[in-house]
Amino acid sequence: MNEHTPDIQTHHQALLDQHLAEFLGAIEPEALALLRKRLRWVEIAGGETLMEQGDPGDALYLSVSGRLRTYINDESGTPKPVREMGRGQVFGEMSLYTGEPRSATVIAIRDSVLVRLDKAHFNELLASSHRLSMALTRQIIQRLQTQHTVNPMPLPVTITLAPISPGVDPGDFANRLAAQLEQQGSVTLIDAKRLEAHLAQTDTGTQADPRDRQQRTTLYLDQIESESDFVLLVTDDSPSDWTRRCCRHSDEILLLADATQPPALHTIETECLGSDSMRTEAAEVLVLLHAADTQCPRNTRAWLNRRPVTDHVHIRPDLERDMARLARIETRTATGLVLAGGGARGFAHLGVFKALQEAGIEVDYVGGTSMGAVMAALIAADQPLDQTLDICRRSFKLNPTGDFNWLPIVSLIRGQRLARIIVQAFQDLLGHKANLDDLWKPFYCVATNYSRAEEHVMRHGSLAKALRASTAIPGALPPILHKGDLLCDGATLNNFPVDIMRKARGVGTVIGIDLSIAARRPLTFDEVPGPWTLLRDRLRKRHKRKYKLPSLASYLMNVSILYSTSRRTQSEQLTDLYFNPPLKRIGLLDWRRFDQAVRQGYDHGKDVLARVETARESTP
Repeated sequence: MNEHTPDIQTHHQALLDQHLAEFLGAIEPEALALLRKRLRWVEIAGGETLMEQGDPGDALYLSVSGRLRTYINDESGTPKPVREMGRGQVFGEMSLYTGEPRSATVIAIRDSVLVRLDKAHFNELLASSHRLSMALTRQIIQRLQTQHTVNPMPLPVTITLAPISPGVDPGDFANRLAAQLEQQGSVTLIDAKRLEAHLAQTDTGTQADPRDRQQRTTLYLDQIESESDFVLLVTDDSPSDWTRRCCRHSDEILLLADATQPPALHTIETECLGSDSMRTEAAEVLVLLHAADTQCPRNTRAWLNRRPVTDHVHIRPDLERDMARLARIETRTATGLVLAGGGARGFAHLGVFKALQEAGIEVDYVGGTSMGAVMAALIAADQPLDQTLDICRRSFKLNPTGDFNWLPIVSLIRGQRLARIIVQAFQDLLGHKANLDDLWKPFYCVATNYSRAEEHVMRHGSLAKALRASTAIPGALPPILHKGDLLCDGATLNNFPVDIMRKARGVGTVIGIDLSIAARRPLTFDEVPGPWTLLRDRLRKRHKRKYKLPSLASYLMNVSILYSTSRRTQSEQLTDLYFNPPLKRIGLLDWRRFDQAVRQGYDHGKDVLARVETARESTP
């Protein structure tokens, strides 16, 4: 460990003792004394590599303070982030047990302090203490149990707020965010003024050199972090020493920008985040700030094209519910809503959503496939529900699948009518031709890349084009061109994309609305009759028909989702709250039954929520 003042050394030792007590429990005093003796202090700056994938497994580490991220190289050799380690977490122990090389690369997200236990001392300690052996065994079991789970990342503790456009008041924003974060834990807010006040109080009266000032600042920030659930660091409006310190000391960095300003890079970004001397691995989140009466964000892509941020969010600071949404995302307690495809049955999604709203359940992130994608985009637009229902009802009054191709070379339906409906509906709702990243709530939709035979998740680009791709049922509707590939209905591979929501940043709870039809309807005839017989039968009233076969369009729609339907149980298990409206007498192409579908979805939603509430009240 680098030379520090006695106060810093004492503080780090106290943190280490706290972490060891939490990790080991009641361990023999002799073994604990030996462990402390064998540990070696390690300091690593943000952006530095602690270990490389393939290195010999020669030690384990315990994080005393700071944050690190593990990466695993995929088949192409590209490193992919896997998990993050915060204070008090042990890692690197697997290689000591197996003797195998390191399975991952570990890089410091921010300046971090660790302790290291070499392999020889590790074996010595295992032989001396059965409790230590049991504690490490529990660690191994826990790691194996969670290695395939999503979002295995600790909460960000220290969050930096940095203004990157003129007129933004980071202090006011920090106060608003702190008020929301306090519902999850204790919050401390620090800016340059508060730091200077502390340094003045702790000054011994002697001439302090810059190194002494730096160490007292480090001790102060470490002490505050150890005592708080969340620390908000507010930077200056320029790349000052304090701003640089905040960026180095952060688990996440929120870049606060006035959405009405030009999207040019700020000097904080170029000098504190983008320079070689200030390389940081901390997640950078673009927070675009809007007036409370803004109908819909615009030109988000211009901001994102100029900066390689981890994520972006649209916030109206004067709206408490927007600030609450940001706080939930930062505390990993956001709620994601996933909507399955199902043709006209998808109108029921809006009914279930209405029931969720009435129950006070806030939805922070929305995703879906096919018709579920269209309904999810309506919800992500975050407009009054009555207005959304009116626009949707009016838009789908004209049968969207009624423009048949007289020469069906690529598809039975031309798709132009559906395209016009989608464009007009969102034009009426949002006031302009929006992109996916212009929606108030984070949104994704799923298509199938026919050219590459793989699932294609869309979060950027034209909203109307993405929705057309997600609804392009193979054989029924024409595919959509995207960067030289053909995209078609996402339901082919993932009709209920709960797994994608589970991986979304900040999402802790997933609500799913499935539209699968569980009941099987047996047929009473042995052979499919000829076309003329079927035509005569179709001319009869519905209840008098003998051959109750699906129409060609319905048949194509159902066949296209057979693979997704086979994954239904798996998808349901990934939800925390599951809905599956029965939707009596509403078929995939019953576009005129909008109000009936919404009503049945609403009734089902109320019923499920009532049962959940009853179960909660009866639980001791």
